[in-house]
Amino acid sequence: MRRVDASRQLPAEPRRAFDFVADLANLPHWQSGIVSAELTSPPPVGIGSTAHVIRELMGQRLAVDVTVTAYDPGRRIGLSSAASGIGIEAMLELEPSATGCLARFTMEIRAQSVFMKPLEGAVAGAASSDLATSLDRLAGALGP
Repeated sequence: MRRVDASRQLPAEPRRAFDFVADLANLPHWQSGIVSAELTSPPPVGIGSTAHVIRELMGQRLAVDVTVTAYDPGRRIGLSSAASGIGIEAMLELEPSATGCLARFTMEIRAQSVFMKPLEGAVAGAASSDLATSLDRLAGALGP
């Protein structure tokens, strides 16, 4: 298992940032590599909600089903997915600050078989740079 993380100050209070992120249709607007996202379970979003996501990763376009695994309004949201033998657990945590909120974005990348173990490092490397880019995009989407 590989773990990558990034953090960034966001120009919005935690609840506003959370509401934007928790709308899974907004994933392409802030998360790097996401081309499209469509909610596949009935609203409202909460633990167990699902979405179908098209993502580009390491030069490949992948269709991935995403499940909400943590949902604490204004504080954190967790997403789980798996594709091509690699499982990913993502967590975005928000903490109030004087100028908005501090966002911490963490991903755990896990090979689902011994045959995929060599790819863990490559996926983690790609995810590491994507996390910082995603937080920059989120800051931009939330405005000044």
